[in-house]
Amino acid sequence: MLENLKQPVGIFDAGIGSYDIVRKIRAAYPAQDTVYLADRASFPYGAKSEDELEDSIFRAVDYLTGLGVGAIILASNAPTITVLPRLLPRFRLPVLGVYPPIRAALEGVGADGVVAVIGARVLTDSAALRDYVAGEAGGGSSDRVAFAEAGGLIELVETGTFLSDPATTQRTVSDFVEALQQRHPRLAGITLSSTHLPWLKQFFEQADPRLKLFDPADEVTEQFRPLVTAGSGKLVTLVTQSPQHPFHEFQATLDRLTLDLQPRLVQI
Repeated sequence: MLENLKQPVGIFDAGIGSYDIVRKIRAAYPAQDTVYLADRASFPYGAKSEDELEDSIFRAVDYLTGLGVGAIILASNAPTITVLPRLLPRFRLPVLGVYPPIRAALEGVGADGVVAVIGARVLTDSAALRDYVAGEAGGGSSDRVAFAEAGGLIELVETGTFLSDPATTQRTVSDFVEALQQRHPRLAGITLSSTHLPWLKQFFEQADPRLKLFDPADEVTEQFRPLVTAGSGKLVTLVTQSPQHPFHEFQATLDRLTLDLQPRLVQI
């Protein structure tokens, strides 16, 4: 399956959101070969318990390792924060995660601005995220970080609604931002801490162009630099399925996004 790839990087999560990181890695490192795994059999990560997430992540990493990848990016914020740290000792190769860019965001909004970390509920409600923020913020700045569940916005991307119905998408995003600003009057920035959310960037900008948006994918793209291997820039797309989320559903999502990825069905 990977005969013509040279130490590719494996990039995965349970849905289409991780493609945002795939395209950023490929743009930054054009010669890097890539395996993109959409583990639809485990969809959605955001609704799983931490034990269920741990099992899904370990199986995906084990599968990609068996394919001969040279490094792996777990392209999902929630399991990166909640379960990846305790799994790392079990892996045989480098595995990077996607973390909210807390330091960059706090610096970017100035001394008085509030930053909101938005994402799936399993992330935004977790004690692990609050511990991470406390460690990253330092100096008492963690009181300038707010948390907001954004499952409805994630759904707009996963279903393709943001493409088929941009007017509804804009209303939904604008209402979300307005409610967030009412709760946090000094809101100055948002970390888009689900890999789905950067797809909605233009809608956030339309809702309030004054808000600074921070994409966690930018940091992991830079962190990957020491692990880059020169191949031929090929991309292999693999997808698992379940009765609830069959292969054709994923293919339909690719079609709506006009992404010609030619996925292959696999079982892990």
